[in-house]
Amino acid sequence: MIVYYLSQSRCFLMHLSLLITVAAAAEFGGEVLEKELWCVAKNNAEDSALQTAIDWTCGPGGADCGGIQQGGSCHDPLDIVKMASYVFNNYYLKNGLADEACNFSNNAAVTSLDP
Repeated sequence: MIVYYLSQSRCFLMHLSLLITVAAAAEFGGEVLEKELWCVAKNNAEDSALQTAIDWTCGPGGADCGGIQQGGSCHDPLDIVKMASYVFNNYYLKNGLADEACNFSNNAAVTSLDP
């Protein structure tokens, strides 16, 4: 089961952020475990590689990049990791949380840590 949450308190990931919860049934008494996952840019990625990935993701990749455009809630040209994470996660969500949808030439990773 996939549940999307809208969060007005974060700039991370969409104008009204989409957080995703992946629920998996555990073998322990049928208990349901929930884990939030995000696709984020790696902190050690080169700026040029992130910009190339952003350009692809916002173009042929089909991600919604309105939030990082000038005037958008996540537009911050001084923080390319933040802007890349925004579009990477959007792409990841649109592509069904597939592992291969969060790679971007090894410049992104899935994390359960709330960014």
